[in-house]
Amino acid sequence: MALAEEFEEQGNVLFKYRGVLPFLIIAAGLAFFVHTVNHIDPDRRSIFETSYPIFCILIILIGMVIRIIAVGYSAANTSGRNTEGQLADDLNTTGIYSMLRHPLYLGNYFMWLGFAMLPQNIWFVLLFTMIYQLYYERIMFAEEQFLRGKYGEQYLAWASRIPAFIPRLRRISKPHLSFSFKKVIRQEKNSFLYTFGLMLVFQALESFIRYGQVPLQSNYWLYAFIVSLLLYLIIKLVISQTSWLDERDIRH
Repeated sequence: MALAEEFEEQGNVLFKYRGVLPFLIIAAGLAFFVHTVNHIDPDRRSIFETSYPIFCILIILIGMVIRIIAVGYSAANTSGRNTEGQLADDLNTTGIYSMLRHPLYLGNYFMWLGFAMLPQNIWFVLLFTMIYQLYYERIMFAEEQFLRGKYGEQYLAWASRIPAFIPRLRRISKPHLSFSFKKVIRQEKNSFLYTFGLMLVFQALESFIRYGQVPLQSNYWLYAFIVSLLLYLIIKLVISQTSWLDERDIRH
């Protein structure tokens, strides 16, 4: 099998299971985090009592914003969170897609980078970045082969001048689609739930290791998780009981 076909085949497999990578990152991150907490100077304040987690959250929020922009201005019937196969009823080349070809994966990188930074281990951050690149470059290759086969010269002309992953900040074109809040709500409803839930897990683990207990009062990560969980359940209820967020009605 030629290398191009092998890359494409690997990319299609990884595309179907791309949701697995974050859990592997979190599992490894928790292990590094436990090591950090166990070896931290007892005279130092807890890392969850300082501003460092807020900095990590800001990195995660940057990733969320990138994802929200990309999803909100995307056309109907795109891959999104679909795992069955490639979808693209329209080649979006405007807005954020006039800056880079894969904004969703750039957003994912920043989101998971924030969690990878929590153990405060530069080697883990570098390892995460290397694994992320190896994992997603195959997925991006498979997606681009699909788009090249479907849109031909139109895709090649766009890809020849737009970088794949590092944004080109000049000559940003106006989106040709209007922003869809409904599509963002439907597709990104679990992002805040996962973020605050995982931050709560890190905070609870750190508190248990250091103090032997998990504080519930004045625990802002717990409050943030509860709010995000309620919003998630409300959105799920709306989706199941109404047609307001029906995918067929979001954008056509």
